Amino acid sequence: MSDFTDLVARAVSPSMSRQEREAVYGVVRQAVLRLQERENLDPGHIQASLQVHLVEETIRDVESDIVRFLTMKKMQETAARQDAEAEARAGKRR
Repeated sequence: MSDFTDLVARAVSPSMSRQEREAVYGVVRQAVLRLQERENLDPGHIQASLQVHLVEETIRDVESDIVRFLTMKKMQETAARQDAEAEARAGKRR
């Protein structure tokens, strides 16, 4: 499943909007359904259910990674801005 996770993670980017990422996830979901149809898997079959579960879990993991990345980026930007403001205030006191 690691290869699949990597594939999905490479298909999306933190710079994409949530709507754009959701469109990619929709394509992934449809591809899995087409593969299941090609393999003649009944949607109620345990293997089909497991595949759907793993796809959804992978999408959740990728979204979690994106949110973590964006949060860290925002925290770094805020810290840099606060440091610059502190330096500016310290420079005025001298």
